[in-house]
Amino acid sequence: MYLTNTRPDIMYATCLISRYMSRPTELHLQAAKRILRYLKGSMNLGILYQRNSIKGELKAYTDSDYAGDYDDRKSTSGYVFVLNDGAISWGSKKQPIVTLSTTEAEYVATTACVCQLIWMKRILKTLNYEDRDCTEIRCDNSSTIKLSKNPVFHGRCKHIEVRYHFLRDLVKEGVISLSYCRSEDQMANIMTKALKMEVFQKQVRALGMHDHDEVMLNIIHDQH
Repeated sequence: MYLTNTRPDIMYATCLISRYMSRPTELHLQAAKRILRYLKGSMNLGILYQRNSIKGELKAYTDSDYAGDYDDRKSTSGYVFVLNDGAISWGSKKQPIVTLSTTEAEYVATTACVCQLIWMKRILKTLNYEDRDCTEIRCDNSSTIKLSKNPVFHGRCKHIEVRYHFLRDLVKEGVISLSYCRSEDQMANIMTKALKMEVFQKQVRALGMHDHDEVMLNIIHDQH
């Protein structure tokens, strides 16, 4: 679990198996061994933070599966924050409530992402990072975006707890804005579900993760 502080690519898998720590089975042990085998084969992989990179805007991605846990039918929320092409914050967590639709699951996940965003903006301000007032959050569910702007969207939101609706206030005040992105461009997918190998590798590169040896070779090549 300590490795998830520097390896966002194992965040979802670690979150998943940690749910069964109290009563693990042989299947969970096999899953844990598979994570260890992956780590052994990718020990040089890490996020590249470039010193001389141009300051860019803070990008946020949020996603959710729907009723992915077959034990209690709860969904998993995931988010990724990217700055200068490198992930700086990420998370994967099972939602505390059972949602009744994909819209509701995405709405709850977006609210969790916004809570992290508020904290992130305070930290960045302390570090003298100048960010624009309104931060764009990318979501691949258009109904969630409409719900955040329309308080009369009763059919999709009447079951959502009141505490999640502060998202609407932040949208109204211009603190955040939700924008649509395609599912294949959704970087938070890696935090909510198992992916095919080619999609997983694409997501890892999108997080700003590079092989240490390749980076050193490129630096040596540039110097010569």
